[in-house]
Amino acid sequence: MSAFASNIDPFDSFKAAQKLGWAHFAPLAEMTTPPAAQLVKHAHLRAGLRVLDVACGTGVVAITAARQGARVTGLDLTPALLERARENSRIAGVEVDWREGDVEQLPFENSSFDVVLSQFGHIFAPRPDVAAAEMLRVLKSGGTIAFSTWPPELFVGRMFTLTARYAPPPPPGVSPPTQWGDPQIITERLGGTVKDLVFNRGSMLVPTLSPQHFRETIERTAGPVIKMVESLSASDPAKLAAFRREYETLAAEYLEENIIRQDYLLTRATKI
Repeated sequence: MSAFASNIDPFDSFKAAQKLGWAHFAPLAEMTTPPAAQLVKHAHLRAGLRVLDVACGTGVVAITAARQGARVTGLDLTPALLERARENSRIAGVEVDWREGDVEQLPFENSSFDVVLSQFGHIFAPRPDVAAAEMLRVLKSGGTIAFSTWPPELFVGRMFTLTARYAPPPPPGVSPPTQWGDPQIITERLGGTVKDLVFNRGSMLVPTLSPQHFRETIERTAGPVIKMVESLSASDPAKLAAFRREYETLAAEYLEENIIRQDYLLTRATKI
């Protein structure tokens, strides 16, 4: 079991807020479904492998892996998303072991999985060193860790930076999720426990009628933005209006022919 499981978590209240915020994520699952297939392909998944999907959300990666014959466990912090994941796996006709849990305290024995995956999920753990250590702890020697993340210089990374400027500051010690989009930082975080580190790029193409439509969708579904909008709606409507103008200007840079392009980073490595 995890060495962290018996400790009192100083980020309990922060994670409780994350759990509530991400409960609204399900409508975004449609846009994250094609990237799920790209992540599974990038991981070189094979039938029969035991796979863990960390921060699985509505299950798009886990179900994609299960449809290819893998034995899959999907873990997420948010019960509402796991309910949707269970329904999705029922419809798809595949078996997935769905678990509620925290990437910083994975409820599995050492070396339990052949493959550990995460699509835009583990990046929200407040302590990346703890999250990385846990994901590698449950991975077998010779196993594959693979994940999708948002580079800080591209649209979603810039969106997170913009939101952080307007949002209440996180507790001390919380690392920005966009750091997981920097290959140099990823290399440092995975450290000497991996070999054959490979990076690739993918694109998520999101239909929308206007920057305003896209902003409203994100305000209803993305945990950090939901939290920020709730705070400013009550405390500073003028500041919220300024955020919305900046967000729409940013979105317009990436909008062409009713498609917003969201490029992301794919990482794969082998545990030594």
